[in-house]
Amino acid sequence: MNSHDRVAALLRREIPDQMGLFEHFWPETLSEEYWVRQGYPKGEKPEHFFDYDIAMCGGWFNTEPFLKKHEEIIEETDEWKVVKDGRGASLKYWKKKSGTPEHVAFEVTTPEKWKSYKEALLADNPDRITREHMTDTRKNLEAERARGKFVVYSNLFIFELMRATLGDQTFLPALLEEPDWIRDFCQTYLDFYRKHYEIVFREAGRPDGMFIYEDFGFKKSLFCSPQTMAELVMPYEKELVGYFHDHGLPVILHSCGDITKAVPLIIAAGFDCLQPMEAKAGVNLIELAKTFGDKIAYMGNINVMALATNDPQKVQAEILPKLAAMKQMRIPYFFHSDHSIPPNIDFKTYQYALELFRNKGRY
Repeated sequence: MNSHDRVAALLRREIPDQMGLFEHFWPETLSEEYWVRQGYPKGEKPEHFFDYDIAMCGGWFNTEPFLKKHEEIIEETDEWKVVKDGRGASLKYWKKKSGTPEHVAFEVTTPEKWKSYKEALLADNPDRITREHMTDTRKNLEAERARGKFVVYSNLFIFELMRATLGDQTFLPALLEEPDWIRDFCQTYLDFYRKHYEIVFREAGRPDGMFIYEDFGFKKSLFCSPQTMAELVMPYEKELVGYFHDHGLPVILHSCGDITKAVPLIIAAGFDCLQPMEAKAGVNLIELAKTFGDKIAYMGNINVMALATNDPQKVQAEILPKLAAMKQMRIPYFFHSDHSIPPNIDFKTYQYALELFRNKGRY
């Protein structure tokens, strides 16, 4: 059984020969300052070097209402810069390290201000999907398919787009105070996605699945109640998942933080796999599997805090019980960290983690 067939089976909630394997990394981890210095081959793609089952091949398009040809820098020092993007959001980025940008200012703060941004999204703009990007995407897709990999396209969706366009201090209160605005925002982007993915599938080819990023939770809970999610967010998630399913594409959901209370909604929306299930935010893979069984596949929950000790015994204690539980319950599972591999995890530690997986990750 090759990677494609294995992943396809897991996403159908079937049990193949072994568990799946995939991973994300912080950019610094694979740099000369960290893993390259420890023996990782410079410039090598981790999906090739570690032989992951899933390959990300692009499929993005520009979702900003107003496309910018040049970066608009508002403020800058040697350490950071504030950039205004095509959503009217001013964000502060570190220059020498990665991380979530600081929210500085947002232009779209009322339904009235949203109108001109909505009009820009509804207007046809061929620059959103460039021929060059579609050509590169098709080449990537064909190359990874030739390697027997399961190919996915990826993108953000409405919850992340609300955060990026309105900012948390506007969109979270608006969920309660301006529900009609939220519905309009979500419907606008749902229509926008369906329209533009028709172009992507036609120009670049259809992948094997989709990977959608939506951070519903923070360290201790969800950003809004399950009831609010059910009323204002999940109907549009379900519509998007249904659209991809109509194209024969299973959908993996990335959602950070403690999303435990949202799992029934995620399953009801039709998502096929949940990732990364942050252990450091309190998400418990084994308890989820006991509660929801194979109603959804699971990816992740390997706590990077344990791996970052670089202590083999603690790495074993984190990984082996979870692999054993998934095997015993015969639950569809992909080995993955509970977010991304940071640079304080040694290269040899990650290699050891993969060794444990390859020895114990068979059903």
